[in-house]
Amino acid sequence: MTGRETGPVCPDGVCLTCSDTAVEVTVVELLDLGFAVVDTGSGREEVSVALVAAGVGDRILVHAGEAIARLESPQPRS
Repeated sequence: MTGRETGPVCPDGVCLTCSDTAVEVTVVELLDLGFAVVDTGSGREEVSVALVAAGVGDRILVHAGEAIARLESPQPRS
């Protein structure tokens, strides 16, 4: 997890959500000031959701610590 006062604490110096690629994550907690805690599949990180209307349980696409899209749930096949 990150602290806004101290910046992110990343294993090996690189956060998954701060890398050069966008990653799909799940929102697990909404925080104040447009931030959220997300599950990356290998841990939890704090990201900005200021640009995306996201709620707990939503899958979002994150690039450079910023949510850039909320992903639609796949439609069930009939």
